[in-house]
Amino acid sequence: MGKPGHFNEQMLPLFGDDDEAPATSVPQGRLPSYIKDHRARLRARFMSGGADAMPDYELLELILFRSIPRKDVKPLARALLDQFGDFNRVVSASSERLSKMSGIGDAVICDLKVIQSAAQRMSRARIMQRQVISSWDALLDYCHTTMAHRETEQFRVLFLDRKNVLIADEEQAEGTVDHVPVYPREVAKRALELNASAIILVHNHPSGDPTPSQSDIAMTRKIEMALEALSITLHDHLIIGASAELSFRSDGLL
Repeated sequence: MGKPGHFNEQMLPLFGDDDEAPATSVPQGRLPSYIKDHRARLRARFMSGGADAMPDYELLELILFRSIPRKDVKPLARALLDQFGDFNRVVSASSERLSKMSGIGDAVICDLKVIQSAAQRMSRARIMQRQVISSWDALLDYCHTTMAHRETEQFRVLFLDRKNVLIADEEQAEGTVDHVPVYPREVAKRALELNASAIILVHNHPSGDPTPSQSDIAMTRKIEMALEALSITLHDHLIIGASAELSFRSDGLL
């Protein structure tokens, strides 16, 4: 729903056969030529050169074209980047934070969340049912896509079979900006249910710094002990920061 002082939005399909919505679904009158020409140029540049040929604000404009059919959306695209920092953080921002910005309504939020979900699903498809060692870079990409820009901590467990093939990826808990509750017994129980031979722990630090806290180290050791009793291997614990990750295994913490 629109808000007072916000753009007059119409919910349009993100992808469709027509460049603009049917005339009956938008306000009467022609689209101003300067907006129409600008949109046509951006679309042509994207189709010829892809996203690499465009700065973040223009890529955002392409998304906003569908949500806001009859406004110049460049100021809104720039405002979103000023507020959140970059394209990834805009798309990953919570619906609540997005809704507080002038010019943002349900249609914009929906389209941004569709883009976010699509990116996560495509990234996840690159690692599921794959041997983890041979797809390690893809796994790190998935973890960053899913967790790097979250505003609260999330704890995930990646379950592997005896050939180190990823058989399940599950969120175990979600917490606050600096804490997430984790129960070693529940992690071990779920590993048994899935007949997993090994697991990888993953959680994010909303602060952006992947350095483990003492509680992170202690919790990891408790989970490792619970798994050892069941002959299940803890391969690694990854902490995902804003632009880097930390591996407990690589840093000698496992």
